[in-house]
Amino acid sequence: MYYRMICAALIALAIALLLGPGLIRYLKKLHFGQTIYELGPSHQQKQGTPVMGGLMIAAGILAASLICHPIPWSGEWDFILPLLAVSFLSMAVGFADDYIKAVKKRHDGLKPMQKIAGQIIVSLGFSLYCYFSPKVGSCIQIPFTGLEWDLGVFYIPVMTLLVIFIVNSSNLQDGLDGLLSTVTTVSSASWAVICLILLVSARAADSADTTTVGVFAMSMVGACIGFLRFNRYPAKTFMGDTGSMLLGGGTVAMALLLRQPLLLLLSFFTPIMSSVSVIMQRYYFKLTHGKRIFLMSPIHHHFEKKGYSETQIVSMYAGITMILSLIAIVSVCAMQ
Repeated sequence: MYYRMICAALIALAIALLLGPGLIRYLKKLHFGQTIYELGPSHQQKQGTPVMGGLMIAAGILAASLICHPIPWSGEWDFILPLLAVSFLSMAVGFADDYIKAVKKRHDGLKPMQKIAGQIIVSLGFSLYCYFSPKVGSCIQIPFTGLEWDLGVFYIPVMTLLVIFIVNSSNLQDGLDGLLSTVTTVSSASWAVICLILLVSARAADSADTTTVGVFAMSMVGACIGFLRFNRYPAKTFMGDTGSMLLGGGTVAMALLLRQPLLLLLSFFTPIMSSVSVIMQRYYFKLTHGKRIFLMSPIHHHFEKKGYSETQIVSMYAGITMILSLIAIVSVCAMQ
């Protein structure tokens, strides 16, 4: 089964690389350009850079996941269904947001209630799927202990909120050239390694399902690496909400299906901190009547204001994600 994961990464990489140039030209032709927020860091040189580049990531993930899917098909509870559903339905919300910004020229995109309504439908549906699935259920793994925590019926609202939080955290992380795609590459690679560990242990109850998650993880790795060819500094295209919500949805789907949502605190730490920094900034600003903790939130913009270059911040975030992802991998090894 391991070769399927390698093939998935190579197929997704090839598709992203092949589609990239043509997609960028097409987006430019349609004038689907990024509008730079005037109050943000000095990114005016990026004005008009094609957005929705995340479509090349989506194509790579979709094709690679289906082509390398383990045989035989395991019916309605096959993990490929929720993986693709959460990822692409989250992407659909992001695509609508990008479309309104790029075509309708409304900087705010979807109205907050429209966006959250779409996300609630997706996250609640996925949480219900996991809860009733005979392969997932309401129990989650406690890292390093080998113990399980049965959330009972509370699994549904807790995981619904978690999916929304992770998808929006991923969206907030996408603020610098190559940042989210680099972090997701490292994070997804760690989920693939975790799948390999589970496959060689007795804890992999269904090797086909674990392989499916591993294939999906490596599809994300390959697609993100291919996308980085066009998104590294200086970026030729941005993934937009289309790509960031796709990656957030895919990441949280893998964690829940493997019953390891707590490991997101490690493997997806930097996107989570993007959300935390925004929340801290907002409430501190209100409580202190105008004072700020950070020069700007999300926190990667704080580092920009402090004088760090985009490439330095991306490298720092990649290093942090790699170290914490290794800890996540060790935690799974400790449970075997």
